[in-house]
Amino acid sequence: MSHQHTCSCDTSNHNQDHNHDHGKMNNKFTTGISLFILFSGLFITHILKADWFIQNNTLQLIWYSLAYLPIAFPVLRQAIELSIKKDFFNEFSLMSIATIGAFIIGEYPEGVAVMLFYTIGEIFQETAVNKARGNIKALLDIRPNEASVLRNNQYIIINPEEVEIGEVIQVKAGEKIPLDGELLSEKGSFNTSALTGESKPASHKKGESVLAGMINLESVIEIKTTKLYQDSSLSKILEMVQEASARKAPTELYIRKFAKVYTPIVFFLAIVVAFLPALFVSDYIMKDWIYRSLVFLVISCPCALVISVPLGYFGGIGAASRNGILFKGSNFLELMSKVDIVVMDKTGTLTEGVFKVQNIESLIEKEKFTQLVGSIEKQSTHPIAKAIVEAFPTEIIAQNVHEISGKGLSGEINGQIVLAGNTALLKHFNIDYPTQINQITESIVIVALDNQYIGYITIADQIKEDSPKAIELMNQMNVKKTVMLSGDKDTIAQKIAQQLNISFAKGGLLPEQKVKEIEKLKSDNPNYTLAFVGDGINDAPALALSDVGIAMGGLGSDAAIETADVVIQTDQPSKIATAIHIGKETRKIVIQNITLALVIKVIVLILGAGGIANMWEAVFADVGVALLAILNAVRIQKMKFISESE
Repeated sequence: MSHQHTCSCDTSNHNQDHNHDHGKMNNKFTTGISLFILFSGLFITHILKADWFIQNNTLQLIWYSLAYLPIAFPVLRQAIELSIKKDFFNEFSLMSIATIGAFIIGEYPEGVAVMLFYTIGEIFQETAVNKARGNIKALLDIRPNEASVLRNNQYIIINPEEVEIGEVIQVKAGEKIPLDGELLSEKGSFNTSALTGESKPASHKKGESVLAGMINLESVIEIKTTKLYQDSSLSKILEMVQEASARKAPTELYIRKFAKVYTPIVFFLAIVVAFLPALFVSDYIMKDWIYRSLVFLVISCPCALVISVPLGYFGGIGAASRNGILFKGSNFLELMSKVDIVVMDKTGTLTEGVFKVQNIESLIEKEKFTQLVGSIEKQSTHPIAKAIVEAFPTEIIAQNVHEISGKGLSGEINGQIVLAGNTALLKHFNIDYPTQINQITESIVIVALDNQYIGYITIADQIKEDSPKAIELMNQMNVKKTVMLSGDKDTIAQKIAQQLNISFAKGGLLPEQKVKEIEKLKSDNPNYTLAFVGDGINDAPALALSDVGIAMGGLGSDAAIETADVVIQTDQPSKIATAIHIGKETRKIVIQNITLALVIKVIVLILGAGGIANMWEAVFADVGVALLAILNAVRIQKMKFISESE
């Protein structure tokens, strides 16, 4: 690892693990040597009070230089390299000037101590970054490095990158699925926790999609691949998470700008502290005032601010990924903490998106009625038709089936004319039906036989088990308004909104009408932050228009990963509240760190300029505050978030 301090390098840089670990080991080794030499010198001076050492300035210079150079060399090199690039005002230059200045005025132990504790702070910071990266590394580790593929009637082990689309792969119990594909075996049970954060196994049947990174829990299964290795959903997710830190939060960007202005100012003030008193102080001693100036430089280093802020956001992104929530950048993490309005799609977000038969009313024998309906609906691909066919399977085949656009179906069964559709279908054929049917809120299929009304079936989408808790948790997170927009009938939307205690709902909306509703919400509430939650496919315009676009059930959906700012990988709407909670806790930690760093630095700066604080106290104000900020930032990794433990 280079000795670059995160004050100027980005925590999102992904060095090769080997170099990274090797550098960390070197850091610890040189720090250990320097610590030993420094404390040996202090022991000889202050405990043994050895005159041969205390009175020999050359020996002390050599002794402490041996402690200083191993840890200072990378910092000095970085300062020189940045100066060549005309970047003169940075923490490397600041630390170099302060420590070399301490040596020039004979304060050798303090010069070593400043650089030594700066390096120790870097080791702590690196450990904290690694901890924050832990959840992301866990994702990286789930990429299988081999696949068992069927070629020439036998399975051979090859690199997953060499597997083509349409090939058959075999996955044994306990192994990870290497590529996205379609399950060829009758059934399978899979651990998806690394992808979704959910510990409950997922069951899949023959023909259903399975994804790279899932762990096969039971018997040997076969899968037909549907994507190349580099195009798998897992690869896209990993790419998104790794790039997340590149998109900075406004607070983070502000701190960076602040540091760029702040550092040259403190350089100038340090020069003022060193030499201006010569004009006003009668007993001016240059060495003493230069010492104060060096103390001032060490205290003023902005490391605690510039390290802890990105580390706090990085930790938040890691904690979110542990919960199956992917943020595309720390800017969206910060926005999530300020969400006032959550606008949700109905189907697939708050409801299962799977229609089920609710009720049957028939004027003829029930079995005959269901067979008539099941037979004619077999000819349709509409979701409602699929629900009816699933509920009423039949071997009877309807003849001459025609779809009447926007109304329903007509066909012949055993020479009789069967109609199945909405009220408009019966009106079209001038068939009377009970007027109370118009009051039914659910989706309805009305049936007529030979131009006579014979009954109806109601169909409804099921509310997700998790949805009531989701709205309740959002209210706990101080979301000011929850809104549901749906393409389904307005009566259905209002009914579900009432059941879930949603603030406002509107149904019968096309995608472009949803956009208009969001525009109206934003214009009516200009100071509010608005999040839209949808499936990431049909709702792309609404996702793009919102301040934060959230895709639900994004696992396996390329469109969700592409269009949304936040991807919730499960189908649990309560994760919306979890995402808000993580955002709020992350921002709280960032604000705490900024306040801590500024308050302590201002106090010790005043004391240093006044000659009250010495170099050791300056080290605490710089490295000590940085360490406290780092420890505070990594707290988010240990936190339990709302709905996580439920």
